[in-house]
Amino acid sequence: MDNLNRHFKPKNKSDQVALAFTKFLRFVADTFFKKKYGHRAVVLETVAAVPGMVAGMLTHLKSLRKMEDDKGWIKILLDEAENERMHLMTFIEVAKPTSIERFVIIAAQFVFTVMYSIIYLISQRTAHRIVGYFEEEAVFSYSDYLKELESGRIKDQPAPKIAIDYWNLPLHSTLKDVVRVVRDDEASHRDVNHSFADILNEKNLSKKQTADKKEAKTIELK
Repeated sequence: MDNLNRHFKPKNKSDQVALAFTKFLRFVADTFFKKKYGHRAVVLETVAAVPGMVAGMLTHLKSLRKMEDDKGWIKILLDEAENERMHLMTFIEVAKPTSIERFVIIAAQFVFTVMYSIIYLISQRTAHRIVGYFEEEAVFSYSDYLKELESGRIKDQPAPKIAIDYWNLPLHSTLKDVVRVVRDDEASHRDVNHSFADILNEKNLSKKQTADKKEAKTIELK
């Protein structure tokens, strides 16, 4: 499987829950938006910009509270949030969301911010795995969007100026070029969040093994 379409296979219950949650949201998005890829991008990028900001804030507070180095995670997470926000700013220029869609954006952002904050506080590993799976689906969605543009089923158009400036694209770039760079961004976020989840999983296993060894020694002494 090539790097672009990489899929992380669930290894435990936490991963399975993360994947099931993601598939459910993908079903909702497919049902609501169908082939309206530009409008789908506007709503989904609003939600996609939430995890990085929430995780960055909570990691920042944890670093302050425990007086521990964050290993560079905070900057990576906040950069991810900013990148996703720029995706949103770009597709607003493309799709021109309606009043109803703007209301959906506000509602979706509020609900998901609360939900993701709770998930992150309970299990950081699961939270990052969810984002990893979200980004997998984003890569698939943008690939579908690109196919529609390349086939002519969706009319191509000049790239918005905000996208040209942000990604330093050539002045003659079109929406197809924008979709390609956005898809590459999502693939990068996918890999980073799956990596974070793996790191946290290893830490949890290490702690469990240490606790088991202490318990075994205590039993031997008795």
